[in-house]
Amino acid sequence: MKKNSIIAIGVILLVLLVDQVVKIWVKVTFDIQETKPFIPNFLELYYIENRGMAFGTTLGDSHWAKYALSIFRLLAIFGIGYYITKVIKEGAKTSFIIAISLIFAGATGNLLDSMFYDLFFPIDPTIRTNMIVNDVGFPIHDHNGDVLLRERGFMLGSVVDMFHFTPVWPSWMPFDLAGQEIFSFVWNIADGAITIGVAMILFRYKSLTSINSDNLKEEE
Repeated sequence: MKKNSIIAIGVILLVLLVDQVVKIWVKVTFDIQETKPFIPNFLELYYIENRGMAFGTTLGDSHWAKYALSIFRLLAIFGIGYYITKVIKEGAKTSFIIAISLIFAGATGNLLDSMFYDLFFPIDPTIRTNMIVNDVGFPIHDHNGDVLLRERGFMLGSVVDMFHFTPVWPSWMPFDLAGQEIFSFVWNIADGAITIGVAMILFRYKSLTSINSDNLKEEE
């Protein structure tokens, strides 16, 4: 039990540290939509910001939707945190603890952006998601001609994304896929951690969730 607790804490802290270091580095050194090669012909750094969860999922454009999304994410994190402690006490396999810890760390990493980035970084007026738009999607201007920007504050920050796969479908692919990006979403370390954690559970659910009797014998 003690070993798995240490592993869970280690995984969570490592993911959060790497995620936030990369995000802050990109945010302070890149211009919005700036790209740099990372792994040639496979992965590039492409700085964007989104107002939602993993891979840009949102609940709407208003600040109330953003509050709702942040609160939902916060409640989910509390729930996952409670579940981690529960399965550790029940003697779950280490691999399952790692999977749940990755999901917890990823969700927390993106929540940190929403909670604190508006408090430490100015709102970029060139980012469209920071602009207030009308019903047809055009930015609204004030009497001085400046674009009106969204509200800022605690839990209203945008999530920083930077990784973009560059491979495209080959020319022989049907359904107009030829030449299209295989995976067009831009993501971050937190998104990757969530994806890996979920994939581990989906593909090996039975083996991961079975109780490890050796864990039950460990001393607290």
